[in-house]
Amino acid sequence: MKKLHLARAHRSLGAQLVEFAGWEMPLKYTSVIEEHLAVREAVGLFDVSHMGEFSVRGPGALDFLQRVTSNDVSKLAVGGAQYSTVLNERGGIRDDVVVYRLGEQEFMVVCNAANVEKLSDWFAQQIGEGTDLKDITMTTVLLALQGPKAQQVLQPLTKFDLTQLKRFKAARAEVAGVSVLASRSGYTGEDGFELYMFDEPTSNPIRAEKLWGALLKAGASAGIKPCGLGARDTTRLEAGLCLYGNDLTEEITPLEARIDFVVKFEKGEFIGRTPLLEQKNSGLKRARVGLRMLEAGVPRQGYGIFRGDQKIGAVTSGTFSPLLKVGVAMGYAKPDLKVGDRVEVEIHGKRRAAEVVNWPFYDPAKYGHSRR
Repeated sequence: MKKLHLARAHRSLGAQLVEFAGWEMPLKYTSVIEEHLAVREAVGLFDVSHMGEFSVRGPGALDFLQRVTSNDVSKLAVGGAQYSTVLNERGGIRDDVVVYRLGEQEFMVVCNAANVEKLSDWFAQQIGEGTDLKDITMTTVLLALQGPKAQQVLQPLTKFDLTQLKRFKAARAEVAGVSVLASRSGYTGEDGFELYMFDEPTSNPIRAEKLWGALLKAGASAGIKPCGLGARDTTRLEAGLCLYGNDLTEEITPLEARIDFVVKFEKGEFIGRTPLLEQKNSGLKRARVGLRMLEAGVPRQGYGIFRGDQKIGAVTSGTFSPLLKVGVAMGYAKPDLKVGDRVEVEIHGKRRAAEVVNWPFYDPAKYGHSRR
């Protein structure tokens, strides 16, 4: 099992450690609810260094990424980032990724921990001349500072003016004397920053420990909490963000997942384009849907979704929302479902009422990065 650079720090904080995607990861430090609410109402700090990173450089890098991802990488300015998908030949999702443009011929692809080896093999098959591809996962530390007070906590630690860093933009900066790539992004729905530290040896992670400690100290007065995988999952679900392996798989297309904004047909040929065009023209047979429970019960992956006596789909992600105090879920069902429709979710053999809703599940005027 792979160890995080900050494994010692997590143990010292009393983290409950679990195996996830081949890594030993903190599940929680105190409670999932407490950590979740800290992210929604103040600020939380996640160690997500299990995520995979690939460096892609050279004169052929742009053409390579245009071919293997569905979004239009050519639209990225230096310092820009975009959410995208890597597809198979059928248009199914090999992984959902974030692509950063760090220079004219320098990019970074961030992928899910469970898919690093799969993507490494796939990229190696697709790469052409003039492109240098390197898996930098094991020497990269990634910390995510998330919540409405994230900028308040981070700004005193850096001379970089964080008000200039807009959403899905990144810049090199020094934070607490440590060189990082700071990105205004995250996986919680909240405002926040992802801090990438490169070339950090696992045997002597001095800079990683310094940065982690500095962030917790700076955030103490703001109510910062170290957060684990539990709160990462509940916050992303409340925000309506997909989890690979649950809501996205090789059998699901971006059109079915309702993330069609990552598919740019007009850019020209890319792997998976033809079957996606055919699906777009013929119409969807299923689509991702949001559900809010109207009766007691927590929807979980695999639970059936019913309309009358007909099973019309299944839950792919579900939880009890710590913020809303109700069960919420995402799943795939017939595409004619509309917001406000009533359905039922079969929970422990009993069908319980739910309402079709859109995401995020919370009020975006009160929570999330676009709150007013």
